[in-house]
Amino acid sequence: MKVLQLVTSSRPFFDQQVSALEDRGVDCTVLEVPGRYSGRSGRSATDYVRYYRRLLSTVRSSAYDIVHANYGLVAPFALAQPTRPVVVTLWGTDLMSERTWLRSISRHGARYADAAVVPSRIMSRDLEVDHELIPFGVDTDLFRPMPRSSARQRVGWETDRPVALFPYDRTRSVKDYPRARRLVERADADLELRTVSGVDHDEMPYYMNASDILLVTSKRESGPMVVKEAAACNLPIVSTDVGFVRETVGGVTNCVVSDDDGALLGGIERIVADGGRSDGRESVDGLSLEALGERLHDVYRRVLERNGGNASLAEVGHEV
Repeated sequence: MKVLQLVTSSRPFFDQQVSALEDRGVDCTVLEVPGRYSGRSGRSATDYVRYYRRLLSTVRSSAYDIVHANYGLVAPFALAQPTRPVVVTLWGTDLMSERTWLRSISRHGARYADAAVVPSRIMSRDLEVDHELIPFGVDTDLFRPMPRSSARQRVGWETDRPVALFPYDRTRSVKDYPRARRLVERADADLELRTVSGVDHDEMPYYMNASDILLVTSKRESGPMVVKEAAACNLPIVSTDVGFVRETVGGVTNCVVSDDDGALLGGIERIVADGGRSDGRESVDGLSLEALGERLHDVYRRVLERNGGNASLAEVGHEV
């Protein structure tokens, strides 16, 4: 089975998705939009014209079975090539964007694709077309519990004080760093607030294990994946009720999910006083990369069967 994966920009969870599919024998080619996107500056119309031309050329040059659009913005390009079935995965910042045009494009893509996928229940409730709910996988070999002392040594944190980890660029207003700072300042606890952004993804487990609390004060989220990754490390989590946080750690020991400052503050103080870890790793069972690859592969097979895939493709799908 050969799948052309379309994406605006790669993310760690997308790269892991591709690896999980390839582990199941799916031959994936990734086609990323040219140019660079950074904060206030997006790609140009010329970049997207070049992308569509490259997409058409790529589809014609190789016998792909499926085109998989990852993110709503690339869904129209997948649908505009007339020869291959289309799968669309929405990531959240597309379907739940503040930009009306992006929400519209994303819904249109899901409606007209051969199959649509969303990673969270909050998105599933918001999408009124048939779709699959397949959570993003977590690399539980990479994100795992480890001794706090060795993790602090690895990241260079020379402190014996408890640390609240704010895992974002503090200048991103939607992440609401000022609220995180206020909560830590008000807490009746000897607690440091440390921010981490822009580090290599493979280093994040060390920062999580070096910390005592993951503090998320976002105003809006489609995820965030960092909560699942922290849960896999058994890191206690204090978070606003955004994205899939509640469904991931709502009943987990030493985790608090609320939009109320008093509840968040109380959670911080209890967790610091307790000094223990969470049992969050149990909450990410079934969200492994292997499970993600298996479920997406099943989607591909069903799409091919509905579109009259030939016998050889069906055999390949069942043998892998």
